[in-house]
Amino acid sequence: MKKIFYNTALLLISIGVLSSCESELDQVPFDEAPQDQVYQTIDDFENATLGIYETLTLPTLYGGSDAGGMLDAPDVLSDNVTFAQRGRGTRFTLHNFLYFPADEVLGGLYARSYEMIYRANLMLSYAEQFQGDPEDISNFVAEAKALRALGHLNVVSFFGKIPTQSSDANGSLGIAYVTSPDFELLPARETVGDVYNKIVADLTEALADINPDNGVARFDTEVVALLLSRTYLYMGQWQNAIDAADMVTSSIAPRDEVNDVWIDESRAGLLFYIPNTQDGLGVTQGVTWSQGGRFALIPEYVVSLELYQLYQNDDIRKMAYTLNASNGQLQFNAIKKAFGRTVGITGQVDFKLFRVAEANLNKAEAYYNLGNESSARTELDIVRTNRYTSPPSGETGVALRDAIRLERRLEFAFESQRFFDIKRWGLPVSREAFGDLADGSGTPSVTLSLPAGNFRFQLPIPQSTIDKNPNLVQNPGY
Repeated sequence: MKKIFYNTALLLISIGVLSSCESELDQVPFDEAPQDQVYQTIDDFENATLGIYETLTLPTLYGGSDAGGMLDAPDVLSDNVTFAQRGRGTRFTLHNFLYFPADEVLGGLYARSYEMIYRANLMLSYAEQFQGDPEDISNFVAEAKALRALGHLNVVSFFGKIPTQSSDANGSLGIAYVTSPDFELLPARETVGDVYNKIVADLTEALADINPDNGVARFDTEVVALLLSRTYLYMGQWQNAIDAADMVTSSIAPRDEVNDVWIDESRAGLLFYIPNTQDGLGVTQGVTWSQGGRFALIPEYVVSLELYQLYQNDDIRKMAYTLNASNGQLQFNAIKKAFGRTVGITGQVDFKLFRVAEANLNKAEAYYNLGNESSARTELDIVRTNRYTSPPSGETGVALRDAIRLERRLEFAFESQRFFDIKRWGLPVSREAFGDLADGSGTPSVTLSLPAGNFRFQLPIPQSTIDKNPNLVQNPGY
């Protein structure tokens, strides 16, 4: 991804955010010229689009943060990790469900997501005034709409219910779906159902116009189709989830390349990734999970022993996703995803946001819910035959459902999905009382469970946000 930045001071009263990103455009900096002098050429729209993508790599989104973000919070909130006593105590409040509005938990994620949405809206507003041929910028418009949808989906997944979570979810409090760059707006929260419908509308419109192949670090047809499939899955619209996932035609990573994917020696099965090198972005997102080397590890979180034991010895993901590490006499099951390349700076790897395997597992789950167990097993086995030397198969009924859920957990551990899956299935967070050392000794996490239906599955809207916009109301329970 070309390293494009621009300086913008965003007074987003509508969402209670005052943020800035100090960097420069290749062309005219947006804060040094009237907007109508910037959005004039195709290159201007290209630069603006790259500026939207740039937010994905920021701390509290996918860039890693001690405060929690998209990279880590879905696992920190779940049963995939155990709090490590030798670390710096990061995200303790988040991990143990001790958050209140004043804590501003995931406030950075909330702010940065709306910053990305603002950038998309600003570009889209000027696209409507473009004097040239609309076809010349239709791909940029499609990318902006898809990124706007992703930003809203990430926020509503944390701060609102997921449609399949409960019978009252669609009518419950969602978020403000912002489609205007007017920072004087004071929008109220919409229902979850309305928010998801707008996400679908943005993605559907994007899918109609986006290029089949936009190159590295850009959304294209398959990426948008996969994101649409995920959205439909969250909505419980099973056939729509399948139809969207069917548009993903790339191949899943074969077993012999899975480990190489996570040390950046293979791109197999990746639909969207952002290159990250020292002379490019230079982001060390892996330090979110641990610091130091394999034999001098200082972990913030480790792989929960329960999850570690779920990986069979013939499952390539055990080697690709987890790492036997130590510090003196202490042994850890460390998180290998984002740990680093074979050679280079620890914690610095490419950003990997969407993979082909999700399409197969989305279809497996959707087919099961439609009562088509044969097709569900077929999609599930596509994943399993590329992960195990002796893959399990042949399940029926509830056992098949559980196998699909297990493979989803194993496949996407430490990849921004687990908490949302637990939440949308209406399950509790249930952690085993194992400690933080490799054999399960040591100190367990303080809080081991969050009952299904508990109000804390919806994180509190940051109090500073509500203070700036009186039309926003807090989630129930806080």
